[in-house]
Amino acid sequence: MNQKTLRLTESAIMLALGFILSLLKIIDMPFGGSVTVFGMLPVIIIAYRYGTAWGLLVGFTASLLQMLSGLKNLTYGTSAGAVITIIMLDYVVAFTAMGLGGLFKGKVKDKGTGIALGALTACLVRYICHTAVGCTVWAGVSIPTSDGLLYSMVYNAAYMIPETVITVAGAYFAGKIFTLSEQQIKPVPMKEGSARNAAAMLPAVMGLVMAFVFIFAMVQTEEGFDITAITRTDVFDWLAPVIVLIAGIVISVIIKNTVKKKLS
Repeated sequence: MNQKTLRLTESAIMLALGFILSLLKIIDMPFGGSVTVFGMLPVIIIAYRYGTAWGLLVGFTASLLQMLSGLKNLTYGTSAGAVITIIMLDYVVAFTAMGLGGLFKGKVKDKGTGIALGALTACLVRYICHTAVGCTVWAGVSIPTSDGLLYSMVYNAAYMIPETVITVAGAYFAGKIFTLSEQQIKPVPMKEGSARNAAAMLPAVMGLVMAFVFIFAMVQTEEGFDITAITRTDVFDWLAPVIVLIAGIVISVIIKNTVKKKLS
Protein backbone atom coordinates (compact mmCIF):
# COMPACT_ATOMS: atom_id res chain seq x y z
CA MET A 1 0.00 0.00 0.00
CA ASN A 2 1.51 3.34 -1.03
CA GLN A 3 1.67 6.36 1.27
CA LYS A 4 -1.30 8.19 -0.29
CA THR A 5 -3.58 5.16 -0.10
CA LEU A 6 -2.49 4.47 3.47
CA ARG A 7 -3.24 8.05 4.48
CA LEU A 8 -6.70 8.00 2.88
CA THR A 9 -7.58 4.62 4.37
CA GLU A 10 -6.30 5.49 7.81
CA SER A 11 -8.09 8.85 7.78
CA ALA A 12 -11.40 7.22 6.77
CA ILE A 13 -11.09 4.66 9.54
CA MET A 14 -10.23 7.28 12.16
CA LEU A 15 -13.08 9.52 10.97
CA ALA A 16 -15.53 6.67 11.44
CA LEU A 17 -14.02 5.76 14.80
CA GLY A 18 -14.17 9.37 16.00
CA PHE A 19 -17.82 9.67 14.96
CA ILE A 20 -18.74 6.44 16.76
CA LEU A 21 -16.88 7.52 19.91
CA SER A 22 -18.63 10.89 19.82
CA LEU A 23 -21.92 9.02 20.19
CA LEU A 24 -20.70 7.36 23.40
CA LYS A 25 -21.61 10.13 25.80
CA ILE A 26 -20.59 10.12 29.44
CA ILE A 27 -22.47 13.37 30.05
CA ASP A 28 -25.17 14.86 27.80
CA MET A 29 -26.06 18.48 28.54
CA PRO A 30 -29.71 19.60 28.23
CA PHE A 31 -29.13 22.42 25.71
CA GLY A 32 -26.40 20.82 23.62
CA GLY A 33 -22.85 19.71 24.30
CA SER A 34 -21.58 16.47 25.77
CA VAL A 35 -18.60 14.67 27.24
CA THR A 36 -17.60 11.78 24.99
CA VAL A 37 -15.30 8.77 25.15
CA PHE A 38 -12.31 10.24 23.24
CA GLY A 39 -14.57 11.49 20.45
CA MET A 40 -12.00 14.10 19.32
CA LEU A 41 -8.89 11.96 19.66
CA PRO A 42 -8.87 9.97 16.36
CA VAL A 43 -8.85 13.10 14.17
CA ILE A 44 -6.24 14.73 16.41
CA ILE A 45 -4.01 11.69 15.92
CA ILE A 46 -4.45 11.91 12.13
CA ALA A 47 -3.52 15.60 12.26
CA TYR A 48 -0.39 14.77 14.24
CA ARG A 49 0.60 12.01 11.85
CA TYR A 50 0.04 13.80 8.55
CA GLY A 51 0.33 17.49 9.35
CA THR A 52 -1.96 20.43 10.04
CA ALA A 53 -3.16 20.95 6.44
CA TRP A 54 -4.34 17.36 6.08
CA GLY A 55 -5.63 17.39 9.65
CA LEU A 56 -7.80 20.43 8.96
CA LEU A 57 -9.24 18.72 5.88
CA VAL A 58 -10.11 15.62 7.89
CA GLY A 59 -11.43 17.82 10.70
CA PHE A 60 -13.65 19.65 8.21
CA THR A 61 -15.05 16.32 7.05
CA ALA A 62 -15.67 15.37 10.67
CA SER A 63 -17.50 18.68 11.18
CA LEU A 64 -19.89 17.82 8.34
CA LEU A 65 -20.63 14.46 9.96
CA GLN A 66 -21.31 16.19 13.27
CA MET A 67 -23.58 18.71 11.56
CA LEU A 68 -25.56 15.97 9.81
CA SER A 69 -26.11 14.24 13.15
CA GLY A 70 -27.26 17.52 14.71
CA LEU A 71 -29.43 18.96 11.94
CA LYS A 72 -32.28 19.34 14.41
CA ASN A 73 -30.34 22.12 16.16
CA LEU A 74 -30.48 24.24 13.00
CA THR A 75 -34.27 24.36 13.21
CA TYR A 76 -33.99 26.39 16.42
CA GLY A 77 -32.18 29.23 14.64
CA THR A 78 -34.37 32.35 14.68
CA SER A 79 -33.02 33.75 11.38
CA ALA A 80 -30.92 32.84 8.36
CA GLY A 81 -27.96 34.61 9.96
CA ALA A 82 -28.40 32.58 13.13
CA VAL A 83 -28.47 29.31 11.17
CA ILE A 84 -25.31 30.28 9.26
CA THR A 85 -23.59 31.19 12.53
CA ILE A 86 -24.53 27.84 14.05
CA ILE A 87 -23.23 25.98 11.00
CA MET A 88 -19.95 27.89 10.84
CA LEU A 89 -19.06 28.15 14.54
CA ASP A 90 -20.88 25.33 16.32
CA TYR A 91 -19.89 22.80 13.67
CA VAL A 92 -17.46 23.76 10.89
CA VAL A 93 -14.88 25.81 12.82
CA ALA A 94 -15.38 24.04 16.16
CA PHE A 95 -14.72 20.55 14.81
CA THR A 96 -12.33 21.46 11.99
CA ALA A 97 -10.14 22.72 14.84
CA MET A 98 -9.33 19.08 15.63
CA GLY A 99 -6.93 19.39 12.70
CA LEU A 100 -4.72 21.53 14.94
CA GLY A 101 -3.66 18.36 16.74
CA GLY A 102 -0.36 18.33 14.84
CA LEU A 103 0.41 22.01 15.40
CA PHE A 104 3.35 21.29 17.72
CA LYS A 105 4.77 18.29 15.87
CA GLY A 106 8.51 18.80 15.46
CA LYS A 107 8.38 21.92 17.65
CA VAL A 108 8.20 20.00 20.92
CA LYS A 109 10.74 17.21 21.35
CA ASP A 110 8.59 14.97 23.53
CA LYS A 111 5.93 13.47 21.23
CA GLY A 112 3.40 12.94 24.01
CA THR A 113 3.65 16.56 25.10
CA GLY A 114 3.54 17.76 21.49
CA ILE A 115 0.29 16.04 20.59
CA ALA A 116 -1.20 16.92 24.00
CA LEU A 117 -0.55 20.62 23.33
CA GLY A 118 -2.17 20.26 19.92
CA ALA A 119 -5.19 18.60 21.53
CA LEU A 120 -5.41 21.39 24.11
CA THR A 121 -5.34 24.01 21.35
CA ALA A 122 -8.10 22.21 19.44
CA CYS A 123 -10.29 22.01 22.55
CA LEU A 124 -9.71 25.68 23.36
CA VAL A 125 -10.75 26.78 19.86
CA ARG A 126 -13.83 24.58 20.05
CA TYR A 127 -14.76 26.04 23.45
CA ILE A 128 -14.42 29.60 22.13
CA CYS A 129 -16.65 28.76 19.15
CA HIS A 130 -19.41 27.23 21.28
CA THR A 131 -19.23 30.11 23.75
CA ALA A 132 -19.51 32.68 20.95
CA VAL A 133 -22.61 30.97 19.53
CA GLY A 134 -24.13 30.66 22.98
CA CYS A 135 -23.95 34.35 23.83
CA THR A 136 -25.21 35.47 20.42
CA VAL A 137 -27.49 32.99 18.65
CA TRP A 138 -28.90 31.30 21.74
CA ALA A 139 -29.22 34.44 23.89
CA GLY A 140 -32.90 34.80 24.67
CA VAL A 141 -33.63 31.35 23.23
CA SER A 142 -32.05 28.78 25.54
CA ILE A 143 -29.92 31.07 27.71
CA PRO A 144 -30.72 34.37 29.47
CA THR A 145 -30.27 37.55 27.43
CA SER A 146 -28.68 39.34 30.38
CA ASP A 147 -25.14 38.18 31.20
CA GLY A 148 -25.27 35.96 28.11
CA LEU A 149 -21.49 35.81 27.75
CA LEU A 150 -20.91 34.71 31.34
CA TYR A 151 -23.74 32.18 31.15
CA SER A 152 -22.39 30.78 27.88
CA MET A 153 -18.85 30.55 29.27
CA VAL A 154 -20.03 28.63 32.33
CA TYR A 155 -22.46 26.38 30.47
CA ASN A 156 -19.97 25.37 27.77
CA ALA A 157 -17.20 24.92 30.35
CA ALA A 158 -19.44 22.40 32.12
CA TYR A 159 -18.83 19.85 29.37
CA MET A 160 -15.73 21.19 27.61
CA ILE A 161 -13.54 21.04 30.73
CA PRO A 162 -14.00 17.27 31.25
CA GLU A 163 -13.94 16.71 27.46
CA THR A 164 -10.62 18.56 27.30
CA VAL A 165 -9.16 16.62 30.22
CA ILE A 166 -10.10 13.31 28.58
CA THR A 167 -8.84 14.36 25.14
CA VAL A 168 -5.53 15.83 26.31
CA ALA A 169 -4.80 12.85 28.59
CA GLY A 170 -5.61 10.41 25.78
CA ALA A 171 -3.45 12.35 23.32
CA TYR A 172 -0.49 12.45 25.70
CA PHE A 173 -0.46 8.73 26.33
CA ALA A 174 -1.08 7.93 22.67
CA GLY A 175 2.04 9.93 21.85
CA LYS A 176 4.08 8.22 24.56
CA ILE A 177 2.99 4.64 23.96
CA PHE A 178 2.60 4.50 20.17
CA THR A 179 4.88 5.43 17.27
CA LEU A 180 2.55 8.03 15.79
CA SER A 181 5.28 9.67 13.72
CA GLU A 182 6.19 6.52 11.80
CA GLN A 183 4.44 5.05 8.77
CA GLN A 184 2.88 2.27 10.82
CA ILE A 185 1.38 2.85 14.24
CA LYS A 186 2.79 0.33 16.67
CA PRO A 187 3.61 0.21 20.38
CA VAL A 188 6.89 1.77 21.46
CA PRO A 189 9.20 -0.99 22.81
CA MET A 190 8.81 -1.33 26.55
CA LYS A 191 12.59 -1.23 26.90
CA GLU A 192 12.35 2.52 26.40
CA GLY A 193 11.90 4.04 29.84
CA SER A 194 9.41 6.76 28.87
CA ALA A 195 7.14 4.30 27.06
CA ARG A 196 7.35 1.80 29.92
CA ASN A 197 6.50 4.44 32.52
CA ALA A 198 3.65 5.83 30.41
CA ALA A 199 2.15 2.37 29.89
CA ALA A 200 2.31 1.69 33.62
CA MET A 201 0.82 5.07 34.53
CA LEU A 202 -1.98 5.00 31.94
CA PRO A 203 -4.63 3.04 33.93
CA ALA A 204 -4.06 5.15 37.06
CA VAL A 205 -4.23 8.42 35.15
CA MET A 206 -7.32 7.37 33.19
CA GLY A 207 -8.90 6.24 36.46
CA LEU A 208 -8.18 9.70 37.87
CA VAL A 209 -9.61 11.36 34.75
CA MET A 210 -12.80 9.31 34.86
CA ALA A 211 -13.17 9.96 38.60
CA PHE A 212 -12.86 13.68 37.82
CA VAL A 213 -15.56 13.39 35.16
CA PHE A 214 -17.91 11.57 37.54
CA ILE A 215 -17.38 14.19 40.24
CA PHE A 216 -17.74 17.00 37.72
CA ALA A 217 -21.08 15.52 36.63
CA MET A 218 -22.33 15.86 40.21
CA VAL A 219 -22.12 19.65 40.06
CA GLN A 220 -23.65 20.11 36.61
CA THR A 221 -27.02 21.79 36.20
CA GLU A 222 -29.01 23.07 33.24
CA GLU A 223 -27.32 26.44 33.69
CA GLY A 224 -23.81 24.99 33.64
CA PHE A 225 -22.45 23.86 36.98
CA ASP A 226 -23.01 24.66 40.64
CA ILE A 227 -20.17 23.67 42.98
CA THR A 228 -22.54 23.70 45.97
CA ALA A 229 -24.47 20.80 44.43
CA ILE A 230 -21.72 18.44 45.58
CA THR A 231 -22.90 18.91 49.17
CA ARG A 232 -26.30 17.49 48.19
CA THR A 233 -24.98 14.26 46.72
CA ASP A 234 -25.66 10.86 48.23
CA VAL A 235 -22.83 8.70 49.56
CA PHE A 236 -23.56 6.14 46.83
CA ASP A 237 -22.84 8.77 44.19
CA TRP A 238 -19.20 8.61 45.26
CA LEU A 239 -18.89 4.87 44.73
CA ALA A 240 -18.29 5.09 40.97
CA PRO A 241 -15.40 7.61 41.08
CA VAL A 242 -13.76 5.86 44.04
CA ILE A 243 -14.00 2.41 42.43
CA VAL A 244 -12.70 3.67 39.08
CA LEU A 245 -9.77 5.43 40.73
CA ILE A 246 -8.79 2.44 42.90
CA ALA A 247 -9.12 0.05 39.95
CA GLY A 248 -6.86 2.26 37.83
CA ILE A 249 -4.19 2.41 40.52
CA VAL A 250 -4.29 -1.36 41.10
CA ILE A 251 -3.99 -2.10 37.36
CA SER A 252 -1.07 0.33 37.06
CA VAL A 253 0.78 -1.41 39.89
CA ILE A 254 0.18 -4.81 38.28
CA ILE A 255 1.43 -3.60 34.88
CA LYS A 256 4.52 -1.98 36.37
CA ASN A 257 5.48 -5.11 38.31
CA THR A 258 4.76 -7.41 35.35
CA VAL A 259 6.87 -5.38 32.91
CA LYS A 260 9.66 -5.06 35.46
CA LYS A 261 9.81 -8.85 35.92
CA LYS A 262 9.87 -9.49 32.17
CA LEU A 263 12.73 -7.07 31.59
CA SER A 264 14.79 -8.21 34.59
